[in-house]
Amino acid sequence: MHRVGLIVALWMTAGAVAAQQTADTVAPEAAGAGRVETSASVAASQQAKAEGRAVAAQDWMVVAAHPLAVEAGADVLAAGGTAADAMVAVQAVLGLVEPQSSGLGGGAFLVWHDGATGEITTLDGRETASLEATPRLFQNEAGEPLGFFEAVVGGRSVGTPGTPALMAEAHARWGRANWPDLLKPAISLAEEGFAVSPRLAMLVANDAERLAVDPATADYFLPGGVPLAAGDILRNPAYAETLRRIADHGEAGFYTGPVAAAITEAVQGANHNPGLLGPLDLAIYRVKERAAVCAPYRGHEVCGMGPPSSGAVAVGQILGMLEGSDLAALGARNPESWRLIGEASRLAFADRGRYLADSDFVPVPVQGLLDPAYLADRAALIADGGVLEEAIAGEPEFDHTLLWSDGPTLEQPATTHISIVDSEGNALSMTSTIENAFGARLMAAGFLLNNELTDFSFRSHEGGVPVANRVEPGKRPRSSMSPTIVRQDGQPVLVLGSPGGSGIIGYVVNALVAHLDWGMDVQEAVQMGHLLNRFGIYDLEEGSEAADLAAPLEALGYEVRLGAQTSGLHAISLGPDGLLGGADPRREGVALGE
Repeated sequence: MHRVGLIVALWMTAGAVAAQQTADTVAPEAAGAGRVETSASVAASQQAKAEGRAVAAQDWMVVAAHPLAVEAGADVLAAGGTAADAMVAVQAVLGLVEPQSSGLGGGAFLVWHDGATGEITTLDGRETASLEATPRLFQNEAGEPLGFFEAVVGGRSVGTPGTPALMAEAHARWGRANWPDLLKPAISLAEEGFAVSPRLAMLVANDAERLAVDPATADYFLPGGVPLAAGDILRNPAYAETLRRIADHGEAGFYTGPVAAAITEAVQGANHNPGLLGPLDLAIYRVKERAAVCAPYRGHEVCGMGPPSSGAVAVGQILGMLEGSDLAALGARNPESWRLIGEASRLAFADRGRYLADSDFVPVPVQGLLDPAYLADRAALIADGGVLEEAIAGEPEFDHTLLWSDGPTLEQPATTHISIVDSEGNALSMTSTIENAFGARLMAAGFLLNNELTDFSFRSHEGGVPVANRVEPGKRPRSSMSPTIVRQDGQPVLVLGSPGGSGIIGYVVNALVAHLDWGMDVQEAVQMGHLLNRFGIYDLEEGSEAADLAAPLEALGYEVRLGAQTSGLHAISLGPDGLLGGADPRREGVALGE
């Protein structure tokens, strides 16, 4: 049993408490069937989260979106494994118990701080477009964009999965545990069965019509035509068999052979909207190491993933525009704080829409976008206390001619995030996804396939000018995923990230400001009510204290919209007294440590 220490946090929203209590209800036991018990350590962590308390530890910690996945990672860390080892175990279980959010059929970005060398490394496991894809992939015969779900459901939207290759690459670089052993927890759960969580059951019921399109998907999530219910015991022998192939053959067991054939058949043979992904796309897939993107903020170094992710650039831009403002003095409940954050976000999203894309295909002015002088000029636009009539892209310095047009995308709020710190000081932040909940609604070899290609712009040109994030063969679509490690004096002090589509950037910024400016501990920071402004409308989280700012923000000139803000922030802070973990009460995750 893991020893979990707890500290008292001072603040918790009533809406967040209610959401957590609903999400984390423990399913009743089913006699003689599957694994439904919750360990004492997990139960303590769930109680801490419900009460708004952070979880404390001294040596190691893991925070992820499902208790069974967290337990798998905790067992690895307790046995002396590294953060990379633990990630493999966590991700393999998440793909089984939280299939709507991530899995073998998707992609991920990973940020790694090496405890021995102090180096930051970022790995790109983003999906790629088929070599057969063209810029008109998501257009009709008249050249007009398809509707979102018209494009999503079926094979057309599936990109080459990157998560299995990323798991293998991280283990090869930084792992020490036996590779097959790391997959055993997920294999056992797949064979013995696990209790369907309340959140999975709710999402299945809400998406039943689309899940019914593919026969294999319908058989799994809608047995006998009836959506899975919370507490049902679900088995997945096909997933266990796929993991065994990966255990025996490494990533080749996924990208070649029977698993690759099953993926190709599912995509190209889809009875609705068949796609282009083929055996060659799978065989040539490679993880790419990218240069980390780091930005200064309040004496810290905020590091994350560069293109094809827009996350670290946008987060760095927003923080850079806020650097000159005294947010600490203004406080978390002051509408002026949120005017500054919202306007900085709008300007960053304007730049993101024009310039951010896969840098292997288009020149991306990363340094220019993060240049302090450029950000000072952008910050001056919002210094007068007003609301911008329109946020438009700037003109950062760059040694290329930038002829890109703005390219909107329709990223949806699914995805998952894993934060891990091991006993050797290694820190891992990884955001993993299949894009929209349940991806393309296609199953192959026991897992769902992504719809990641809909993260490309559906238009190839605007006004005769090419869109940077248009579809191209072999290209990786732009993402908002923002796995982040914050360092001070070369040492990690905060590891965090979130799911949430294009809201990810705002969720991460809000948590960073809450922790670094407003002094909240990690649990307070991740459960704080959300306020997001990407394109002019201010989205406030209903049922939280954020909704109290609706009238003041309207008085400033904003159009305000209340609604759900289902993030999934998972954070670990590191300090002289040890580790503190925070798990987002809007989802089912927990923090465990020792």
